[in-house]
Amino acid sequence: MAILVALVLLVAGFCPAVLCQPDGTLGSNTEHQEDQNNMSKLDSITLASINTDFAFSLYKELALNNPNQNIVFSPLSISAALAILSLGASNNTLQEILEGLKFNLTETPEADIHQGFGHLLQILSQPNDQVQINIGSTMFVEKRLQILAEFKEKARALYQAEASSVDFQQPHVVKTLINDYVRKQTHGKIKNLISGLDKSALMVLVNYIYFKGKWRMPFYPQRTRESNFYLDNKRTVKVPMMHHLFRTIPYFRDEELSCTVVELKYRGNASALFILPDQGKMQQVEFSLQPETLKKWRDSLMPKEIDELSLPKFSISTAYSLERFLPQLGIRELFSTQVDLSGITGAKDLSVSQVVHKAVLDVAETGTEAAAATGMMMLGSAFILNPLEVHFNRPFLMFISDTDTHTLLFMAKVTNPKEN
Repeated sequence: MAILVALVLLVAGFCPAVLCQPDGTLGSNTEHQEDQNNMSKLDSITLASINTDFAFSLYKELALNNPNQNIVFSPLSISAALAILSLGASNNTLQEILEGLKFNLTETPEADIHQGFGHLLQILSQPNDQVQINIGSTMFVEKRLQILAEFKEKARALYQAEASSVDFQQPHVVKTLINDYVRKQTHGKIKNLISGLDKSALMVLVNYIYFKGKWRMPFYPQRTRESNFYLDNKRTVKVPMMHHLFRTIPYFRDEELSCTVVELKYRGNASALFILPDQGKMQQVEFSLQPETLKKWRDSLMPKEIDELSLPKFSISTAYSLERFLPQLGIRELFSTQVDLSGITGAKDLSVSQVVHKAVLDVAETGTEAAAATGMMMLGSAFILNPLEVHFNRPFLMFISDTDTHTLLFMAKVTNPKEN
């Protein structure tokens, strides 16, 4: 099973002076204490809860604007890209980005946020022969644009973000270069992250994440057969349905929210949580999504003998222009002429014109493959007790997490497994 995500931030200049600013230092709002001993640490569990809060807030916006459609995205890819950009932000722009990511700046100093992200990315990037998680960032910078050394150094030290000099006067060449880079990093899953470049583009920040995990208990391919998936009360589609028979699986029945939760574990330190709302209860479950909800589900899971579990075999993909949704989370100034990204070049002449996020999720008998990339330029039967059967034959939710850090890597809503 694999998941792929790519995100791109397109940063554009709205004043030619941005190309000729002298090198300098970051403003006081982004000063970073080098003495780590004096910093209060942002532990991975707290960071995971904050990232989950951001993930669910963004999910609700996507669900509201894409009713009855598949949703798949990587909240980690998006938050990491925005956190990198915040290294170069000052004043209200900086505050909006970090508070939009659900950080309380009175409780958590900015320096701790970046250290926490850096530590988390370092943990997730550790080589593992059981589960594969690749995450990284690259800044494609106009060759005439003078980037402050401090910004580049912090982006590299904290987020392993490298800078690559390109000629934006040749947009087709740069577009091909970026898309080839993302395709390679996501193992060919995401082929065309960006379709074009704004003429005023001066920097493109790309973040990608690739996940590949094998089920601890793989499904037997010979049991996969065509079955009905109930889109709603009236419509069905035929999908290949995978089956587990007589397996002990972590299970929880949430009577309060009218949904069934099961966990399928991958080899290594990752797992997938599948949430099956009762018929007509999807919006109720979506509305209730909070970090506390996820914690309750995880804490309440108990091994349960399930006579039959059925799950669609599917591949879905999505693409979002997040500049439409991030302002709903309070990140507004980033896309306006009031933006202050002076920590990147020393001048207030950069703004973000586009945030493109693409994701692919494949679920099959052997496991999951997923990828995502973010780019910024500046009904079926309900479960039956006795015997206990759980059939994911109607819209459901899927969360993929790193179990060591409790980090939510991917979120998906599968409303139609046949739509890609």
